[in-house]
Amino acid sequence: MSSATRIRRLGAATAAAIAAAAGGTAIILNNPSLAGSDRGPALDVVRRKINDVNVVVPSRAVQESALISAGSANPLDILVIGGGATGSGAALDAVTRGLRVGLVEREDFSSGTSSRSTKLIHGGVRYLEKAVFNLDYGQLRLVFHALEERKQMIDNAPHLCHALPCMTPCFDWFEVVYFWMGLKMYDLVAGRRLLHLSRYYSTQESTELFPTLAKMGKDRNLKGTVVYYDGQMNDSRVNVGLAVTAALAGAAVLNHAEVVSLIKDESSQRVIGARIRNNISGKEFDTYAKVVVNAAGPFCDSVRKLADKNVQPMICPSSGVHIVLPDYYSPEGMGLIVPKTKDGRVVFMLPWLGRTIAGTTDSDTIITLLPEPHEDEIEFILDAISDYLNIKVRRTDVLSAWSGIRPLATDPSAKNTESISRDHVVCEEYPGLVTITGGKWTTYRSMAEDAVNAAIKSGKLSPTNECITQNLRLIGGDGWEPSSFTVLAQQYVRMKRTYGGKVVPGVMDTTAAKHLSHAYGILAERVAAIAQDEGLGKRLAHGYPFLEAEVAYCARNEYCESAVDFIARRSRLAFLDTDAAQRALPRIIEILTAEHGWDNSMTGNTNRSGVLAS
Repeated sequence: MSSATRIRRLGAATAAAIAAAAGGTAIILNNPSLAGSDRGPALDVVRRKINDVNVVVPSRAVQESALISAGSANPLDILVIGGGATGSGAALDAVTRGLRVGLVEREDFSSGTSSRSTKLIHGGVRYLEKAVFNLDYGQLRLVFHALEERKQMIDNAPHLCHALPCMTPCFDWFEVVYFWMGLKMYDLVAGRRLLHLSRYYSTQESTELFPTLAKMGKDRNLKGTVVYYDGQMNDSRVNVGLAVTAALAGAAVLNHAEVVSLIKDESSQRVIGARIRNNISGKEFDTYAKVVVNAAGPFCDSVRKLADKNVQPMICPSSGVHIVLPDYYSPEGMGLIVPKTKDGRVVFMLPWLGRTIAGTTDSDTIITLLPEPHEDEIEFILDAISDYLNIKVRRTDVLSAWSGIRPLATDPSAKNTESISRDHVVCEEYPGLVTITGGKWTTYRSMAEDAVNAAIKSGKLSPTNECITQNLRLIGGDGWEPSSFTVLAQQYVRMKRTYGGKVVPGVMDTTAAKHLSHAYGILAERVAAIAQDEGLGKRLAHGYPFLEAEVAYCARNEYCESAVDFIARRSRLAFLDTDAAQRALPRIIEILTAEHGWDNSMTGNTNRSGVLAS
C-alpha cells in the first residue's frame, strides 16, 4: 500500500471516528446495564461497607466454611472458577448486585496471566491501525470500548493505576505525519475519556525527555517523536484488590482451592456445583450453585472438559514474554514504543516500579501452569529495543524475565494469533456452566459484567440492583490522593530489628512512603503502623522499598498464603529482580511462619519460587 493511500485511508477513518464519537454518548446511555434508578443507593451501601475504617477481611476459614455451607438445599447464586482479573471482577460484580457468590482459585489470585501482562491499560493503538486499513468496524468498536474502560479503571483504582506518556520515534517525515494523524485519531476516539492530548516533539525535545533515545537509527536521522498517553497499572495488586473488595462486599473467595470435578443434576444433567479441594489442607468438599462461571483464563478448556470430555477447544494460546532492565534504560514517567519490529510486531519499553519493563512477544505456545520465557524471545526483545537506544543493550542487564499465556478465543480464519481480535466470548454450551474467555486486562470489568449478565439469565437469578462496578473504587482507592504519602513520611517511623535483636528507629523515607501509598492506598497507614509498632520496618531487599511489615499485613488482610504469593503478587519483587527475591525469601518465610503458625513441613512447601527465569 502506498504512503499516499495510507494517509488518505487514515483521513477517511478520522472522519468516521468523528461521527462515531459524536454519537458515543447516546450509545453509552442506551446500555441497559446502566439503566435503573436503584444503582445510586446500592452503590452507597457497598461503598460504606468497603470503606468502613473498622472493617476486617473475613478469614480464610470463614470463607471456606461459607463455601461448604452452600449445599444443595441452599446453593450459591454464582460460583466463579478462576481468580484472575475476569474471575475476581465477576465475583465483585455479582456480589454487589445482591447475589450470593463464591470464588475459587487453584493457585493464587492473579497467579496466571493476570500478573504477567505488559502493565498497560490501553485501547489498542495497533488495533485502531488494523481497523483503519482493514476497514474492520469490529476492531474499531473494540478500541472504542477499551478506551472507555481504560479511564474507568484508572478512576476506580487511582493508587494502582495512572496515565503514562509513550514516545513513538519517527525517522522520516512521512512517519511524523502518519503517527501524528494516527495518534490524534486515537485521542479523538477516546473522546471524553481522553487522558491527555498527544503531541509532536522535535529531536532535541525528544532526547531531553528520553536521554537514552538514539538520534540515528538504521542509517536514518531521528526527525522527532509523537507522544501519546495510555494507562499503566500494578496488575496483580489490582487483581488482589478486586478479590479482597469482593470479599468485603460479601463474596466467599478462596485461593489455593481447586475444582476437581463438576456436580450435575442427575435428571437434567445441568451443572449445579463443584467438588473443591483445598490445596493447602488437602480437604475436599462440595459447593452447590445455581450457575457456575468458568473464568479460568488459559485453562478454561480444562474446566469445560469436566462437563464434557469431548468438547472442542476454544483457546488459541499465545505467549507474551517480558523482561525487566535497570532503571537507566528509560526515564521515569516516559515510555517508548517500537511501532514495528523486524517481523511486524510492536515492542514497548516502559518505566515500572523503579525499573524498566520491555516486551512483548506474540507467538503460539502450549498451555502450562508455569510458562517459561525462551532465550530466543529474550534476545528478540533486546534486539528490538537496541536499534532505538544510544546505550549498549546487554543480556547481563536482564534482572528478570517472564512469560504469560493470553487466552485468545480461536478464530478459524486467522492464520496467526497476532491477527486475532482480543475481544471476549461468553457462552453457555453446557447448561449451568457459563464460560467467559478472550478479552484483555483493560476490559476485565465489562467482561465480568457480561459474564454475570449471562449467569443471571441462565439461572433465572434475581439481583437486587443493576451492575454498579462502573463507579466502584477498589479497596484503598476511595479518598486516596497523590499526596497521601506525606502523611506516612511525617507521622510514622520504621522500627527496625537489628541482627542482635535490638529495635532501633528509622526514617519513613519518601521512597518507602510513596511505595506504601501507591500499593495500599488509604490503607497504607495500617502497614506503616505495623512497621512502627511491631518492629517490622526493615527493608526486605537492598535497593527496593518493600518492608517486612507488608508481609504481615498481607498475611492478615490479603489472603497471602505462601512466600511466592507475597514476592510475586502482593509485592512485585520476583518480577523486578529474581536475585533480590531469592535473598528476601528466608525472612519472608520467617514472618509468614509467625503469622500462620506453620510447622517445618509447611515452610518447606512455601518456597515454590519457580515464578520467573532470568
